[in-house]
Amino acid sequence: MNKTLNNSWDNILKDEFEKPYFKALEERIDKEYNSSICFPEKDNIFNAFRYTDYKNIKVVILGQDPYHNDGEAMGLCFSVPENIKLPPSLKNIYQELATDTDCVKPKSGDLSAWTKEGVFLLNTTLTVRKNQPLSHKGLGWETFTDEIIRIINRKTTPVVFILWGSNARSKKPLINDKFHCIIESAHPSPLSAYNGFFGSKPFSKANKFLMEHEIEPIDWSVIE
Repeated sequence: MNKTLNNSWDNILKDEFEKPYFKALEERIDKEYNSSICFPEKDNIFNAFRYTDYKNIKVVILGQDPYHNDGEAMGLCFSVPENIKLPPSLKNIYQELATDTDCVKPKSGDLSAWTKEGVFLLNTTLTVRKNQPLSHKGLGWETFTDEIIRIINRKTTPVVFILWGSNARSKKPLINDKFHCIIESAHPSPLSAYNGFFGSKPFSKANKFLMEHEIEPIDWSVIE
């Protein structure tokens, strides 16, 4: 795995990458990639960290694991590369975005423009086998990403944590919600979007909190 991040995460995570659990995780992931087709590409596993520097994080969106179909996963939760068909969950995210903020529904599924605004797009499990959702759950990624949430929780500036679905919401105890803001709802998946995701207004709520704390809000409309 390419763990060079070229920003402040390098120094923050250098000790974490040397811990025994992470070394064991690396070995397991190497075996998986050598024996099966896995996503995202190895060089893209840590893209969430490359795209959003720790010091710039304003909002964390927490996903479950990468898309498991060819060409979709790019190392940013819910995001797919340009010209790839929008997955169902992302379609629903865009529907809520348009309703919540009155912006035009984006056509591109590439969410990297949000990362430049300070949105950290993290999955709780960073890899997956082709066509096997949650296949890398339990390999050790959760230990790593739980620590990432704790590290972000220690930021001295307020952060908005957007938790969609039971997996993301289970991470709530890791967050000091007296200082930060937690926005939680059902998952945007077609199976649950009508059970509390639609109408939850996460985008406007996030910006309201940021502005109340004199932090520049996210321009959610930057994706075209």
